[in-house]
Amino acid sequence: MTFRVETTAAAEKDADAILDWLLSEHAGDAGMRWFLALQGAIASLAEFPSRCPLAPENAAFPFEVHHLLYGHTPHVYRILFTIEDKTVYVLHIRHGRRQPLKH
Repeated sequence: MTFRVETTAAAEKDADAILDWLLSEHAGDAGMRWFLALQGAIASLAEFPSRCPLAPENAAFPFEVHHLLYGHTPHVYRILFTIEDKTVYVLHIRHGRRQPLKH
């Protein structure tokens, strides 16, 4: 089953902040490849999103929140999302070292 993947305004803001940081650090082509691969990881949620475990902050929400880990230590990002019917809603993109969200 293929799911539709929608990114919330908050997740878009997170992605924009990550891209701005990459540009400010003069990450160049490597940074752009990393960012495009992040977008690919998000798109991969269209296939079998339930493969991803529940996020540490799942208990703080009235619905299930999963996370997909992207990147390599120490630059791991957590793509937080929920699944509703045939749609995956990407809620946030957070650096793995940040504290879990509190709802």
